[in-house]
Amino acid sequence: ANCWPNTLDTTAVEVSRGDAFVITGDIPALWLRDSTNQVLPFADLASEDGAIAALLEGLLRRQARSVLLDPYANAFNRNASTSTGQDHQGDVRTPPMQPAVFEGKWELDSLASFLRLGRAAWESNGGVPRGAFGSGSEWQRAVASVLDTLEEQQAGTVEEFGRESYLFLRGEGEAANGGRGAAAARCGLVKCAFRPSDDPTTFPFLVPANAYMSVELNHTSHMLDAVGNSALAARARRLGSEIRTALETHAVVSVPSTDGRIGDDERVFAYEVDGFGNRLLQDDANAPSLLALPLLGFVEQEDELYQATRRRALSRQNPFWFEGSALKGVGSPHTGPQRVWPLGLITQALTSDSDAEISQVLDQLVAAAAETGLMHESVSVTNTSDYTRSWFAWANGMFGTLIRKLAEERPWLVMRDMPAGVRMVGGDRASRSVGDIAK
Repeated sequence: ANCWPNTLDTTAVEVSRGDAFVITGDIPALWLRDSTNQVLPFADLASEDGAIAALLEGLLRRQARSVLLDPYANAFNRNASTSTGQDHQGDVRTPPMQPAVFEGKWELDSLASFLRLGRAAWESNGGVPRGAFGSGSEWQRAVASVLDTLEEQQAGTVEEFGRESYLFLRGEGEAANGGRGAAAARCGLVKCAFRPSDDPTTFPFLVPANAYMSVELNHTSHMLDAVGNSALAARARRLGSEIRTALETHAVVSVPSTDGRIGDDERVFAYEVDGFGNRLLQDDANAPSLLALPLLGFVEQEDELYQATRRRALSRQNPFWFEGSALKGVGSPHTGPQRVWPLGLITQALTSDSDAEISQVLDQLVAAAAETGLMHESVSVTNTSDYTRSWFAWANGMFGTLIRKLAEERPWLVMRDMPAGVRMVGGDRASRSVGDIAK
């Protein structure tokens, strides 16, 4: 009950059909990725609720203007004249920082999240009018800017040397190689300097972000066809197809099987690659992740390649899998060893068909939220009162999504006295507090 409405209760600081500003929580800035994920849990209510519809349309318009201002930025201030005191105007980057930009890290999933928000608004059954997507709209112009940016970032390092579209320097956490990031070879994938955790990439082609983008480009192409912009639709479709083909070629690698049998290799998705044949084998709890590939729509949950990747992510073969006396799950280099992210636990539950696994995750989420009744960024695996970020709205909304999904599909896991195998009918939905979930 605390988690699901957290975005609406605490982070939507301005809402109209012309503009909506959604802060990430304890940082008073709008992240493209976070704000999209904060409102997605409510998108299916937009056709019935005018306030939700206004939030979707207003945020879409705000994000479109932000992308037009700087497609390489990940987070934005509410306006250009009032500093939050936490922004990063001292960063040295190409393109240069602007007062309206809170942080200028190039994260491919940020632009994918803008496209995802557009799809949610489009699918809102009239909640957001089609005029928001029409000829000359901010949305169409921003989509064109997205495609330009993707094409720029398909270039290899040597190919663009001396005329880079993006460079980033900031002491700790700066992109390597003079602000360019690690070397890349053109292969059809799109480079990015930073992960969704805001940490620098090790290799420039982040596989989950490219997968996310390929899916959303395909959906966006259908929307563009529907509003009569066939030229832009064709570009989006071509780019989406190029990225998917490149992922199949460069991101699928052979590794020893998770059961350790000699000579029994299996194929999995790498987390990052560079086009030269190098790859990074890990997963990170922050989404988009390899664990989240079915949720992104890139693969089916039953896909053999995905299942092998999932097993590896949820094992000690993932260097960011942590276990302790209180919790076990996927963490992130962003918060260091021995910390599990509730976002990762929620993703694990959303991609599981096992009642036992889901129940175990729910128990851990209850434990992780025991201190405040809300989700956090990360929690110690040995002490659940030791957490980072007391106010992290994206995780709260995603937890609400999980409970709503389980209430419809597996109500016996979240509702007392519900026999196993009995599903709710007639569109009924359940919302229970974190404490109520514990059996």
